[in-house]
Amino acid sequence: MLSALEGASGALVMGIVLSDVFLTVLYARIGTGLLAERAAHLTWIAFRRAAEAAGSRRGTVLSFCGPVILLLYVLLWAGGLTLGAALIIHPGLGTGVQASNGPTPTDFLTALYAGGSSMAIVGASDFKPTNDAYRVVYLANSLIGMSVTSLVLTYVMQVYGALLRRNALGLQLHVLSGETSDAGELLARLGPCGQFSAGYSHLVSLCDAMAEMKEAHHFYPVLFYFRFQQPYYSVSAQAHLALDTASLIRSTLAGEEAALLREAAAVEALWRVAHRLVVTLETAFLAGAPPRALAADPEARQRWRAHSDRAASRLAEAGIAVVRDDAAVQAYLDLRAQWSPHIARLAPAMAYRSEDIAAGGPEGS
Repeated sequence: MLSALEGASGALVMGIVLSDVFLTVLYARIGTGLLAERAAHLTWIAFRRAAEAAGSRRGTVLSFCGPVILLLYVLLWAGGLTLGAALIIHPGLGTGVQASNGPTPTDFLTALYAGGSSMAIVGASDFKPTNDAYRVVYLANSLIGMSVTSLVLTYVMQVYGALLRRNALGLQLHVLSGETSDAGELLARLGPCGQFSAGYSHLVSLCDAMAEMKEAHHFYPVLFYFRFQQPYYSVSAQAHLALDTASLIRSTLAGEEAALLREAAAVEALWRVAHRLVVTLETAFLAGAPPRALAADPEARQRWRAHSDRAASRLAEAGIAVVRDDAAVQAYLDLRAQWSPHIARLAPAMAYRSEDIAAGGPEGS
């Protein structure tokens, strides 16, 4: 009876681990993992606390979190499958599973070794199955080990591919804005002298890249924990710049060409994709607390108004027609109120200050 219970426990452990691999690697939707996502969140909390004690090296400490979490995934899945296999094999040591040479030890440490060896795709084990039941177990373990190894290696490669594309988008936005990460500067460079015909193609490509990044974070939630010292690589900074640019286009630009730009599909898509990205990440990683009511905060609205004035002045300097009346400012404030509270919550979750995200400047202490 005890042997059957131990074997059933092993099958359950392996089933949970394989389910987690399936949900994380194959199903690949945010918030569905059983073990990996929870382990990642706990690891991030540990890194945040370690970074607080690291002083000036805070950013360096946090930058290791993403790679460590991927390593933790591999160890968690490998360890879980080994434990499950050991629980199944342990009752058969000395009977259904025997050592190749000499007497067969029956302790659990030996079962762990035999279980891990049965999952490996290379090398030979010192323990061999001697009946049909355990031959099937060894065959199943070998197939599981081979499949999970292939899936995990592919997953790691895909995560780094998605991370490369996210960083490329962040750098592109930063450079297009004259390395200021300021929406007014970005628009001034996209439409010099009011000519947005060439700049529109940049908006289309940015929209495509933002949509790809949104889905990448939905497929690979671990991307959220890859945190770099330069704020312009962060999701919050990229979404902030995209949403701020769309808000200025809709509220501040004047003239016939600007009217066409305001109604363009690329501007609408850029707004919707960036907004959906921050809301998705906020819901997944900061569930339970409503967004702060920044729209009702007079100080926040004053900052937004000042930012709108600076952007309008920069656009006017670039020869772009702008609207500078109270209605335009109010339109900008109303648009800003729709997305700024979400980013104000998301940025601190990645240990960035809101002012660093808005300005794209150096990381705060």
